[in-house]
Amino acid sequence: MLKPKALKSGDKIGITATSGPAPTENIKLAKVWLEGLGFKVELAPSCFASYGYLAGKDELRADNLNSMFADKTIDGIICLRGGYGATRILDMVNFDTIRANPKIFVGYSDITALHIAINQICKLVTFHGPTASPNIAGGLDDFSKREFLRAIMDIEPMKNIPTPRDTKIQTLVKGKACGIIVGGNLSLISATMGTQYEIDTKGKILFLEEIGEEPYRIDRMLTQLALAGKFDDAEGIILGDWNDCESKIYDNSLSLMEVFGDIVVPFGKPTIFDLKAGHCKPEVTLPFGVKAVLDADEGRLIIEGSATA
Repeated sequence: MLKPKALKSGDKIGITATSGPAPTENIKLAKVWLEGLGFKVELAPSCFASYGYLAGKDELRADNLNSMFADKTIDGIICLRGGYGATRILDMVNFDTIRANPKIFVGYSDITALHIAINQICKLVTFHGPTASPNIAGGLDDFSKREFLRAIMDIEPMKNIPTPRDTKIQTLVKGKACGIIVGGNLSLISATMGTQYEIDTKGKILFLEEIGEEPYRIDRMLTQLALAGKFDDAEGIILGDWNDCESKIYDNSLSLMEVFGDIVVPFGKPTIFDLKAGHCKPEVTLPFGVKAVLDADEGRLIIEGSATA
């Protein structure tokens, strides 16, 4: 895998919108917060564009992303926010440009579609971490800030991924697994199935997270992955944060844990639950495409490979 150059104080970070729009105030706050850390910040035109539920037309969002990777003065890229829209620009992304200009790329949620495509087509390490809005604009808590900066600024392997105080990772299936981490938001992984951007989990550790979905919908998407062989292929499974995924429709709904027990656990792959990555606060930043060890016996995730150069 290609490794981006670690960021340092004085480097320029570009913020670009690949998906939905964000309030102008949030854009300003994110810029100020990053500048307070010593970074220079450049805002893409798409940050201030709006086209319904999208941050401007597809062509603008794709062009801004391509331009920021091509721009030699920009050292890292943080996505403005998730929402929806990344899948609409996948066929417009210049993967040759990205491969020729490897740099830090950060985002989560809808950005999952871009993580998968960039990881698999460009063989570039990317980072599942905070977006400019609402995360950075709101000011990252101390834990999230430390883990974010550790991921994008340290050259050494991240090693143990910690859990915030008062939280504990649960073991659903014991065992140990080794492989690079791939994945992201379950809805986006499901949405790209059957396309050229479908996730490859062969020999990898699959990370999944979600927000605001009914258990029966999670059941449906996990079943899709199961039928497609994604759990069979994976070496291990990380179930991250599942914010607001309790049923509001069915009084007799299966619980989230029952869904996991029915669909994921039977594959017998080392599996942990409640790693704080996803739509949560505090949150860890995970490098995708880096060798890791999942020790489900101890409820630990250890990043063995360096994510940056």
